[in-house]
Amino acid sequence: MANHDIIKAIEDGQLKAETPKFNTGDTVKVYNKIKEGNRERTQIFEGTVIKIQGGSNRVTFTVRKSSNGVGVEKTWPLHSPMVENVEVVRAGKVRRAKLTYLRNRTGKAAKVKAL
Repeated sequence: MANHDIIKAIEDGQLKAETPKFNTGDTVKVYNKIKEGNRERTQIFEGTVIKIQGGSNRVTFTVRKSSNGVGVEKTWPLHSPMVENVEVVRAGKVRRAKLTYLRNRTGKAAKVKAL
């Protein structure tokens, strides 16, 4: 067994059984587990997916929202056990794989058209 086969076997064990289906431009709610001491709670982060990158168990996605007039971006690994669920609120119609141009826009200009 070669090294790459061993790595592939380890990575396959880390994959989630079912991954949520969403694309760049969609508005999503990310249910994130947060540990505070010995307690665990779920926090929801709602925003627009501006990029999805990587492959296999390394897939990450970045969600952007505006909070009190300040842009906030968070990046999560898709197969992380800390990400409980990703719920699509609204599908967006975009023509790009990465929506980094949204960083320079505010208000209505930062909206993505609905599908």
